[in-house]
Amino acid sequence: MQTVGVGVPNGSIYVPKDEKFTGASPQNLYVTFWFAGRKNRLRIRAAIAVAGFVAGNMLGSRLGLNAFVAGVVLGALAGGVDWFVAWRLYERTAVWRGKRRGEVRTGRLLRLMLRRHGYRVMDGRAVPGEASIDHLVIGPGGVWIVDNEAWSPDTLIARYGERLFFDEKFGTSVAKGLISAAESMAALLTKETGIAVTIVPVLAVHGGKIKSWGGVLTGEGLTVAYPRRVAGWIRANGTTAYTEEQIDLLARTAARILRRMS
Repeated sequence: MQTVGVGVPNGSIYVPKDEKFTGASPQNLYVTFWFAGRKNRLRIRAAIAVAGFVAGNMLGSRLGLNAFVAGVVLGALAGGVDWFVAWRLYERTAVWRGKRRGEVRTGRLLRLMLRRHGYRVMDGRAVPGEASIDHLVIGPGGVWIVDNEAWSPDTLIARYGERLFFDEKFGTSVAKGLISAAESMAALLTKETGIAVTIVPVLAVHGGKIKSWGGVLTGEGLTVAYPRRVAGWIRANGTTAYTEEQIDLLARTAARILRRMS
């Protein structure tokens, strides 16, 4: 699915040739300011490393260890942790910046974390003439569709009551689209297999800040989660119980009747 940047000028981004990747686009400005702040980050990292060296030196002396070596080790560790945190923050914007494809990352995570537990993961499927989604997951606990969207790093994704919000905008339009896709696919699979199918929609969010401990929110019939959290949430929130034969039938039927997106 096309990525979205709520709360930033020019709306959605994804295609590298888009004019939003040039000039004063939010993505270009973000990268510019990030590299402009490199010297300041290095100064802070150096201060953290020095503080770690001093703390390690003191700790080493108290424990009867080589104080200098302990200081070097702790200083290097402190500086390394600061570098890793900064790197993670920048990498979280990779899909929003158009440097990575969200559906590729999520698909890899789903296959890595679910296949060994008996789940089938199918990428890029669509009900002919209707909805298309990035991933269809079929397993012992039920059936899910997973779509991907990217948001600017300062976008707050939260739930108030039963409503989802992306900054000040309602999540209703996003929820309705995925719920409709889930219902269309569920009806088609039920008709073709004779197995009662209910499909749960999930949105993998690349970027943004999900206001929830654990990085997962559910509201308006839609679950929103960071990509690395989706597989675990699926395993923990099964909606039914399918046998291996039913899973195989559903997967083979989906492969036959759902159009593969290029």
